[in-house]
Amino acid sequence: MLLHLSLFTIGLIVLYFGAEWMVNGSSRLALYFGIRPLIVGLTIVALGTSLPEFLVNLFAVIAREDSIAVGNIVGSNIANITLILGIVTLLAPVRIARATLHKEYLIMMATMLLFVAFALDGTLQRWNGIVLVAGLVSFLGYLFYTSQARGRAEIIDDPALSVASSAPSLPREGIRIIGGMIGLALGAHLMVDNAVSIARLYAIPEVVIGLTIVAIGTSLPELAASVVGAVKQEEGLSIGNILGSNILNVLFVVGAVSSVQPLGVDAESVRLHMPVMLVVGALLYVLARPTLRLGRWQGAVLLLAFGGYMAYLLIPYIPYV
Repeated sequence: MLLHLSLFTIGLIVLYFGAEWMVNGSSRLALYFGIRPLIVGLTIVALGTSLPEFLVNLFAVIAREDSIAVGNIVGSNIANITLILGIVTLLAPVRIARATLHKEYLIMMATMLLFVAFALDGTLQRWNGIVLVAGLVSFLGYLFYTSQARGRAEIIDDPALSVASSAPSLPREGIRIIGGMIGLALGAHLMVDNAVSIARLYAIPEVVIGLTIVAIGTSLPELAASVVGAVKQEEGLSIGNILGSNILNVLFVVGAVSSVQPLGVDAESVRLHMPVMLVVGALLYVLARPTLRLGRWQGAVLLLAFGGYMAYLLIPYIPYV
């Protein structure tokens, strides 16, 4: 048990730093070659923070552990809203633009509803994945169009995009990108293998491992970006990071994986965990809509929801409880 837990933790650390290196290196090179920061933030960085979920899901599917793959996405989306946004709003209140609730939030909810609809028959087919990938292309097109319409005044000041005044070293950034990719692959492999071993050792269902420790682990890049945004008082960055991550987890991660290999969905996920994901999404709207603001008490509600859900999942597997 101790060996598997240690290797899982090592994999988590390697995964996190792999994502950081890959995203930062790609962002610096993209800015150096003249790609607008807004486009970089909403494409390279957003997709980069979803790479841990993608790699974990890819290795899980290769190992035929589909429950971990599905649980990872559902659990990550739940953790992004409840855990990460809860922590962020305890640090600093988050204002939410009315347009965000009417556009990006609705896109997130529609994306998650489509995910659930495709999973109702117990399998995410290849054509489902192709539809989701097409949705990803459309979403990126929407981001590009809106960024052009808003102009440079709307440029996102993302901590991941901070670039020194001097030009980056192309060899150094190239090495950082390659090292990040290797770290992502190695970290994801260690996490999946040892998560499965821990689950089997304690007779914990793979879907529960995916919904809890794997989902939280792969959400660490979003947590880091959101907390830094809150500390720097970058309004809108945290909520944009959460909404964008949840959208890309479905369109990019689920779409890409299931378009290559059909993904099995266990009945409990369809019956319980996916509805919880939708309820958590609706809870975000209920808390934010009246004042267009998430304060500390709303953050406490989100954290309580996360804690209650984790307790429901894990208490049956804790000895003597």
